[in-house]
Amino acid sequence: MSLEEALSSLKRGDFVLLHDGNTRENEVDMVVAADFVTPEHIARMRQDAGGLICLSLNNAFAKKLGLSYMHDILSASQNVDAKTKDMIIGKAPYGDRPSFSISINHKNTYTGVTDRDRSLTMSEMAKLYKSSGADKKEIFNSSFKTPGHVPVLIASEGLLSDRLGHTEMSVYLATLAGLSPITVICEMLDSETYGALSAEKAKKYAKQNAVPYFDGSKLVEYAKGH
Repeated sequence: MSLEEALSSLKRGDFVLLHDGNTRENEVDMVVAADFVTPEHIARMRQDAGGLICLSLNNAFAKKLGLSYMHDILSASQNVDAKTKDMIIGKAPYGDRPSFSISINHKNTYTGVTDRDRSLTMSEMAKLYKSSGADKKEIFNSSFKTPGHVPVLIASEGLLSDRLGHTEMSVYLATLAGLSPITVICEMLDSETYGALSAEKAKKYAKQNAVPYFDGSKLVEYAKGH
């Protein structure tokens, strides 16, 4: 599928299947723009993908909200002893530091884990990004609670020039589409092999369900030229 088809799908509020590449995690994620996320999107990710459903933010917005990477939060905590700090991940087996920050629920959720609750938390973050003339950090602190059921991921500041993860790729796609640089992503897993869904199986799913499948290597090449 072409980049234009992937961007058009995101603009419509539909999914894109995004493969990060054979030399990294070699995983395919279901991606949807947070501007359009609904309970139906979350249910489909849960049922058809099966991985961890996360919210990816661009770096500037995360900083504006006062968010940090979890490995930095734990490293700086005086309540975490030296032995426990040995547990903090440096680089993961695929070569990067994880992009996890805190996990959140919106204040108007109940348990926070239902499809409706998670989509509310995610869509409210997109609304917060688009709000104008307001102290976004103050609104964030008063409207969201932690810990919650929506893991927040922070994209690298330089996006694909710094890191080639689904966090960065999906945020870059949303930016190219002219949408809020906030995405909902979920790894596609294989219940037969108990591993990640292969690219070939993901392509078959994409064809059967009329969802664009996009190879992240093409996005990297595009970013280098732009």
